[in-house]
Order: sequence, then C-alpha cells, then structure tokens
Amino acid sequence: MNKETLTRELFNEVMVPNYAPGSIIPVRGEGSRIWDQEGREFIDLQGGIAVTCLGHTHPGLIGALEEQAGKLWHLSNVMTNEPALRLAKTLCDHTFAERVFFANSGAEANEAALKLARRYAWEHHGEEKNEIIAFKSSFHGRTLFTVSVGGQPKYREGFEPAPGGVAHADFNDLESVKKLISKDKTCAVIVEPIQGEGGVIPADPEFLKGLRELCDENDALLIFDEVQTGVGRTGHLFAYQMYDVVPDILSSAKSLGGGFPIAAMLTTAKVAASLGVGTHGSTYGGNALACAVGQKVIDTVIQPDILKGVVARSDRLRKGMMAIGERYGVFSEVRGAGMLLGCVLTDEWKGRAKDFLNAGLDEGVMVLVAGTNVVRLAPSLIIPEADIDEALERFETAVKKLTAA
Repeated sequence: MNKETLTRELFNEVMVPNYAPGSIIPVRGEGSRIWDQEGREFIDLQGGIAVTCLGHTHPGLIGALEEQAGKLWHLSNVMTNEPALRLAKTLCDHTFAERVFFANSGAEANEAALKLARRYAWEHHGEEKNEIIAFKSSFHGRTLFTVSVGGQPKYREGFEPAPGGVAHADFNDLESVKKLISKDKTCAVIVEPIQGEGGVIPADPEFLKGLRELCDENDALLIFDEVQTGVGRTGHLFAYQMYDVVPDILSSAKSLGGGFPIAAMLTTAKVAASLGVGTHGSTYGGNALACAVGQKVIDTVIQPDILKGVVARSDRLRKGMMAIGERYGVFSEVRGAGMLLGCVLTDEWKGRAKDFLNAGLDEGVMVLVAGTNVVRLAPSLIIPEADIDEALERFETAVKKLTAA
C-alpha cells in the first residue's frame, strides 16, 4: 500500500472504533518535532501521553535497541536475560524497591500490584482482608480489574459485573478514607500522586503522609500508581521521592521505555515473597529488547542535569501558559509538576478542552486534554527551550483565533 491508501478513512474500515484519532497521520519525529504525511510540522507537547520522555528518535534509545536487536529479542520466563537483570538492579538501586516484576503496560503493572496486595493480605491476614480503597476520578488502566479500581464509572459502563471488593474515597480528603478503611477488611490503598486522566490534580503532601499512616495502622499496603508521574516526569525519578512518602508497591510504565512498551511493578522483598512461583506471569514482560531500551532511558533520566532541566522547563512552560490564560481569560490555573501540567479552563470555557486541542493542531502545536475542562501538557523531559517558546507562540495564536471566533 502507498501513502495515498493509508488514510484516516481507512481507520474506519479496518480498526475497532474504540478510538477517534484526528485527521493527521504523523510519519516521522525528531526530538520534540513531528511531521505528518504532507510534510507539515508540529511541536509535540503531548509526548505520546507522557511516554516519549526523551523525545522522538533519541539516538541513545535507537542505539540501545539496535544493539540488543542484533543479540537477542525474546526468550521466555522459563529463563532470565541480562537486560532484565540489569534494569531490575538499576531500579532497585535508585528507589525504595528490592524486587521488580516486568510487564508491558501500565494496566498490567497495576493489575500485578493489586493482585500482589490481595495475595499478601491473604497469606498474612486471611481471606477476609481483600478490600481495596481507590479514589474518585482516578485512572488505573483498562483491564476489567483496573477499570473496577479506577474511579471513573464511564470506563466500567457496559462491562459489568466488574470485580468487587473496591471502595472509592475522595481524592485529597483523608477523612473520607478513614470512613472506609478497616484493619479487618482493607488490604490496600492505591493512589496516583498526581491524578492524570482525572484532571492533573496533585495530591496534597499531608494527604499522602496521612495515607501512609492509615495504611500502617490498618496493616494495609500503600500502592502508588506512577504510570504517568514516574521516570523523571516530575523532576524526580519517581514522584514519591518528591513527596517523601514511601509506598509498599509502585507501578511504572509510559516513560519507562521512552515509547517502547514496557512496565514494571516495584516492591519490597517482604511483600514480593507473596508472588511465589506460578502465581503470576507475563509472556512478554521483561523481554530483552524492552529492558535494553528501558535501561538506556533510566541511565539518561537519572542524570542530575536532566532532572534539574525538567524543573526549569516546567517553570518556563507553566509561566507561558498562565500568561496566555490571563491574556485571553481561558485558564484559571496551571497545576501539576515537572512536565505534567494541567491548564484549567475558566468557567466561560468549561467543557471545551477539545476545542483547544484542535485549535492547537491548526497552528502546529500538539496538546492533550484531561477530561473536558483541562488542557494537559506532557512533553519530552528534554524539549529544547526554543521549542517551548515557539510552542507557546503557536498556541497563543490558536487561543487568539479561538477566543475571537
């Protein structure tokens, strides 16, 4: 098939209609720039939804992939491989974790975390201690278990009966958790340090510290879903380090592979022991290709100048978007941390986040939404400052046209 036959219309003919992609089809990327089939250029502030943390076609990632591709692609979990061992050791060295389980997606990492929490409670406290507390507006994946735990009913609609034993408290409201948690029943509390899909809402530091204390008091495990906030996104390797609250289990994906599918569940040796031989698995999880790329991502992101650069770039982008918001009356605040920012629409523009995404595309800048009231930004951690400035100029042009219409 040639380019002429690979059109957006073909999507409707051959793909399951669970997505509604835009009309452009990107074909090439370099750094924080993308080009479509017609050669039109865009500045990418989407980052593949917080995935392409080192931009597109990063030479180091290409080199790691090519080198491993010439050695070994896949074995099975009947035996281990060097890249998986190396990456697991690196993750343990730079986090609270003592054990790592590899998977392919954030949903799989969360599925493993939730299964582990129940299994741990079953082994240590009995089968009645199986309830999970999550939060309203949270998002933890699209498997049947993770949509049940996620706090957005729209993702469960039509798929019931969903797995039970899940209660939802109010995010940033410790009292609502106290009403639900119990020593006899609760096995885990799962929380996003910054709710991503729910609107880029950061957790209050005292809220997370309170969750840690409640979990300790009730013999429950604390799970941090860092699928979106992890791997340098906040200016720390993981967001728990920013909050100085250590979970028992942490899930990571998205940026971990810089665009290559890989996920990880991190935990302590004591908790990990509950997933004995045969209790859980993943055919592709921990394959050599993915782990080789993930290793290069981590080795790059943990450099102090990279993490400091995230903070500086975040400040530049945040101030620029807030200035646009003030000039045109479209944003009431810009919240989040590092390279995960949410521009909250004013009352006048509520419900129209998608209009800003489309207006941006018309001017050659790619942004995201988080619900209908928030414009979300999740660009490369190393996006050049010149690209940030040009993206802001393009986006202001888009906002100017949108507000004048």
